[in-house]
Amino acid sequence: MIQLQIKSEMDTKIKVPQALKAKVMLWTDVSYHDMEKIDKMQSIPDLESALCGVFRVDLPEPRKAVQLELYVQTVLFCKECSFKKEQTSALLSIIKSIHEANIETPLNNVEQCFEYCKELLLCHSVRRPPFSINLFSSEEVNCIFKYIQNSYMRHYKLYKYIFTPQVKLDLSLTYSGIPDQDDQTMKSDPGKEAEAVLKTDRCPETHETSITEPEGATLGSKSELKALIEQEVREQMTLVSGQLDQRVKEIADQHNCVLDSLQPNHKAKK
Repeated sequence: MIQLQIKSEMDTKIKVPQALKAKVMLWTDVSYHDMEKIDKMQSIPDLESALCGVFRVDLPEPRKAVQLELYVQTVLFCKECSFKKEQTSALLSIIKSIHEANIETPLNNVEQCFEYCKELLLCHSVRRPPFSINLFSSEEVNCIFKYIQNSYMRHYKLYKYIFTPQVKLDLSLTYSGIPDQDDQTMKSDPGKEAEAVLKTDRCPETHETSITEPEGATLGSKSELKALIEQEVREQMTLVSGQLDQRVKEIADQHNCVLDSLQPNHKAKK
């Protein structure tokens, strides 16, 4: 019997992708005072410094630079659209929430993130207290949706690759049902047990020779068996790996088709 063990190099359990519940994010992460400070920044380095303090970004490079660039580009987009302070604050929190939803698992959760994005925009475009508010107009929602699609969702895999830990498959084989060398020696010739004990007390080298010599054929058969099993396992792993690569390619193609087919005149549900 062959026992297969799969181990992960991660200390924590891998979180399974799941649907997320959207909520109103007005002044959630960026306060009015923070927005006043951000609006005063004239250069990109000053803006990065201000956003780093507001969001308390404490990550090693290059993750820190990538996350700050995400926030900086969002602020520049808001300025280009002439958004108010409360609108910029809410959009920064929306981008932050989508990013956190993406990187909470190394597994593919693009569908959950996409639906979460649409629900977040809906929460900020329809007046339905306390579940949603009409912070953005229908035209503004369309503009924001297109921005998120082009700036984040198209690079969804890159963000996941940078911010999520790499999961590796550690495959080990355990051969059960095959007796150990010493046990099989004793079973083949019980009289050797007493002789081996005596020879061990007198001369360890003689003991090693007396045990290993009659086991040449057994070791050869065990080696051949292990070689056959390892070859079969390698062939199966190659087959599974090819199927997995094909599946990943199909999912990527489907994702790209969905993004390309999105209409820019997306309207919020009333």
